[in-house]
This record gives sequence, C-alpha cells and structure tokens, in this order.
Amino acid sequence: MIASPARNGVAKQTKRSPWFWVPSLYYAEGIPYIVAMTISVIFYKRMGISNAAIALYTSWLYLPWVLKPLWSPVVEIFKTKRFWIVLMEFIIGGSLAAVALSVPVPRFFQITLIIFWLLAFSSATHDIAADGFYMLGLNQHQQAWFVGVRSTFYRFAMLTGQGLLVILAGFVESHSGLPPVTLQVTTKVQAEHQLQITPPDSLPVLAPSGELRISITPDQLAIPLLPRDAAEVQELVNKAQEWNARMGQKIEQQDHEQQAEQERKNTLWQSLVVRPIAKVFLAVFSTAKQQTKGVSTSGNIGIIYLQLSQSPPADKKIVVTFGRESGDKSISLIEGSRFEFTTANWNKPVMAVIQIDPKLHQVSSAKFIARAGNVPLAWIVTFVLMAILFLTFAIYHRFILPRTGVDVARQPLNLSNFFKSFANTFVVFFKKKHIGISLVFLLFYRLAESQLVKMASPFLLDSQELGGMALTTGQLGFAYGTAGLVMLTVGGLLGGFMAARDGLKKWIWVMVLAINVPDAVYIYMAHFQPDNFFIINLCVGIEQLGYGFGFTSYMLYMIYISEGEYKTAHFAISTGFMALGMMVPGMFSGWIQELIGYENFFIWVLFCTIPGFIIVKFLPLDPEFGKKKE
Repeated sequence: MIASPARNGVAKQTKRSPWFWVPSLYYAEGIPYIVAMTISVIFYKRMGISNAAIALYTSWLYLPWVLKPLWSPVVEIFKTKRFWIVLMEFIIGGSLAAVALSVPVPRFFQITLIIFWLLAFSSATHDIAADGFYMLGLNQHQQAWFVGVRSTFYRFAMLTGQGLLVILAGFVESHSGLPPVTLQVTTKVQAEHQLQITPPDSLPVLAPSGELRISITPDQLAIPLLPRDAAEVQELVNKAQEWNARMGQKIEQQDHEQQAEQERKNTLWQSLVVRPIAKVFLAVFSTAKQQTKGVSTSGNIGIIYLQLSQSPPADKKIVVTFGRESGDKSISLIEGSRFEFTTANWNKPVMAVIQIDPKLHQVSSAKFIARAGNVPLAWIVTFVLMAILFLTFAIYHRFILPRTGVDVARQPLNLSNFFKSFANTFVVFFKKKHIGISLVFLLFYRLAESQLVKMASPFLLDSQELGGMALTTGQLGFAYGTAGLVMLTVGGLLGGFMAARDGLKKWIWVMVLAINVPDAVYIYMAHFQPDNFFIINLCVGIEQLGYGFGFTSYMLYMIYISEGEYKTAHFAISTGFMALGMMVPGMFSGWIQELIGYENFFIWVLFCTIPGFIIVKFLPLDPEFGKKKE
C-alpha cells in the first residue's frame, strides 16, 4: 500500500541523501514526456499511419500539459506528493505495458492513442508532484545545488527516450523479420525498341521453397533511355495500382475514396474551411513534379514484381517496404512503396513501377532495397522494456523517497475560500501589465517549430520517392535523438550562460534568429536529399543547436512574467499556454505536409517564423532581467 500521512496530518519522517532520489525522479519525469511527444510519432510512422493522422492525433497529447494548471491544486490538496509520484509511475508503467500488448491487434491505432492519452495525463500529474516534492524535500541551499543535477538527468531521459530506445527499436527491427533484398536498376542506351512489360498473370506461381524471404523479379532491371508516351505510362501505372489492389494491397485510390466519403459527411466544414485553405496552399506552393499540359512524352519506366518465397505463419502479416537506397535520383519509384503479405496473397506478385527522368540522357544507376523488418516486434520489445523500467522506478521510489513532515494532504477547511483563492490566481495573472502581448508571444513564438517538430521524424524516415531521407529507425535514433540532442543541450547551456552574463534583452534578437533561421536546413535536405549520413547529422545538429539556444529566451520570459505573487502557479499557467502553442499548429502540420510535399512544407515552416520576429519587437522586457545580481 502506498504510504499516506500519519494521524493528525503529520507524516512519519525519514531522512535520505538527495543523491538517492533526485536523479532517478527527474529521469523518470522525462521519459513519459518523450514517449508521448516524440516516440509516439516515430512508432506510428513505422506502423504505416499517415502523416496527417499522426500530426493531428499525437498533437492532442499536449492537452494534459495545457490543462495542467487547472488540476495542479488537486495534487496539492489531496494526498501527498510522494503518493502521487508513486501512483503515477505505476500507472505509466502499466500504460506502457498496455501499449505493447495492443501493438499486434487490428485496431491498434485507436487503442494505443487512448493509452497514450492516459500516459500523457499521468506524466503531467507526475511533473506537478515531482516538482512540488523537490521543493518540499530539499532546503533552499539543496534546491539550488541540485538544480543542475535534475536538469542533467532530465536530459539523460531525453537521450534515452528519443535516442537509445529508438536505436533499440531499429536494432530489433533490422535483426528480425526477413533479410533485405537489393535491386540494381540501371539505364541503357537502346534505340531499337521499348522495354517490354511482362503481364503479372503470366508469371509462374511460386511453390514454397527454402526459408521465408522476399522474391524480386527480375533480379536486375535495365531501363532504355528512350521517351515513352505519357498516356501509356499513366495507363501502365493505373494497371499496376488496380492489379495490386486485386492482390489485396491498399493503394492511395482507396484512401481517396475514404476521404471523399468523409468529405460528404462534413460538407459544410469542408466547403467553408478545408477546401478554401487547401486551394490557397496549392496556389502558393505548386508541386514541381506535375507534368506540363500538352507534353505527350514522359520518362521511360520499368516494372518489377515482388512476392514471398513461402507462406508466412498463420495470422501474421509481413510488411515489405521498397524504395531507393542510393544512386541517381533521376531514377525513382512512382508506384509500389509498401506491400502487405499474408497467407492469402504471399505468392501473388505485386507490381512496383520505376521511372527515369526524361532529361536523363546518360547511363546511370540506382540501388533499391526491399525490407521486411518485424516492426511490431521491435516496438513491443521497446515498450515492454520501458514498462519494466517504470515499474522498477515505482517500486524504488516507494521505498527510497524520503518522508517529510511538510508533505501532507491539505484538506481545505473552507472549500469556498479555496475556490476563491484558486480563481484569484488566474485573475491576478491575467491582470498583469502587458499580459496581452505576453500571451501572444507564448502562443506564436514557436509557430514554426511546433510544426517542424511533428514532421521532422516522418521526414527523416520517409522514402526518397516521398521526399524523405530514407533513414532507418536506428539511424533516426542516432541523428535526432543522440547527435541532435547533444547539440540541443549545448545550445541551451550556451543560451543560459549568455543571458545570465548580459541579460535576456541583449540576446533576445540573437535567440529569435537562432530558433528560426536554422529551420532552413530542412529545405536543403528536402531539395537535395543528401545520402551522406554525416551531412544529415550535421543539418539536424545545426537546427537543434539553434533551437536550444533560442528556446532559452522562451523559458526565461515565462519566468519573467511569472514574477510576483503566485509565482509557482503563474509559471504553471505559462507552461499551459506554451503547450497550447505547440498543440494547435502541430495538429494541422501533417495535413499541410501531405498537401504540398516536404520541400514546400519546410518553406511554409520558414514563412511561419515571421510572427516570432514581429512579436519580439513589441515585447516588454526589463534590460536588467537575467543578469547576475551583485
């Protein structure tokens, strides 16, 4: 049973060195936040969920942090901080285990979203209790001394969550499932005739043979450097889509049908809001790959066929992803990037269409890879490990967290007075001088970053044909969760040092430049799609370094506007507006990206940095704020 205060409201007191519980408490505080905000995005992307759905639904996970100021008094009044910490860690551990159990089920997306929301709510409550316990369990000198320790272990939690755990998922994924199969595609000079397309019906039906593996026919593909009739190319692509649909594959046409049905259900919303906004985006951000009207020829194509060598186990689905790994980007996949094989269709060949750019006139080549790592198993292992870790934290903190006489349940003697005091906290906050421009700053300073952060992981994971960087899960864990996190930490430390030395006002313009301008590296990556992993890491590192440096101004300004009576409560209200500023723009970022493509989306993100520059110009700020007092 979780410890509760002793009789007469006085808890049994125990003393214990902060080194036994401060590092573990803040390590435990950081992981569930990273799970809700970052790991959920990567998990859903690897499980085949669309960018629009990922951005919309995972952005709702910010809501518990938006509403955190409203229920923080509940944690303050009922039970002890120690009680809430241990209880929430048990719930978080159980939630992570429930996610692992839900991964293989058919409606995993809906079920895991509900569980993630419970996890997010528990994580936000854990934040309130942990921060309160830190202030109650340590004296003023200890609080100042251990502030660096708590920040360091919170960073370690971020490193573990979006770095090591994602790398683990990538390792399990790449070392399970089926071995990858490479296809070398070349171009050749051929002036006599076009490449003949073999009808899939004429391919021999494979008999079960050897170990379960991916079969590609032909094992090498050479496409003649000849123009092809554009109408014929489109007809062949349509036939490939129709064939794949008959073989049990989901194609985009089905998604469009579902979208059309949804539009019929929401006609007013679609006609008054969605369609006009979509028209504006499409008018401003035209796609470069659209074929010009009146052009009768197109780049030549080649078709390959994929199937399995034998039937997979009953009730098991093998997901095969196919795409360019390296080589000439003038050779691209235009149909057939993801296939699902079961016992019903394992030996029914599916079609992938590869096209060469009509402007390519020389012999070239590109390497394509078909992968079928066991993605569900990778994430089951990852979430089970996190569940065990958190249940261990709960048991450890149940016995290690000290009992302090000031950590008691505060049952108000007069409930009416409590609600008056609670309401007065908000009244005083909203009556602060210049509160209007301050709230605009909290909501719009990170308008660009709120959208970028939702699409960064899907962009790095998506195939090159879809405009992404085609990183593996493990490579993403290193680039974004390890190298990027190190640069983020360096930027934050540097920003804090500069603000402490010269004051926030002197550095705020440099910080607003730092948090916004480096977003341009994503435009570079989307346009040139570099294959060099070092360059990708460098670009991610530059953006994260700038974000860490620029975010310092945001955190310090929240402290600035929280000064005065109800300092703690007003800072909590500020963090709620911070979460709201991340939640709402992030919800629509996936829809915008799918509408205009990655490169245009990152241009749009750069455009969204403008409000931050305008707001800072009018921001009231004491020149002495942040400077060290003599």
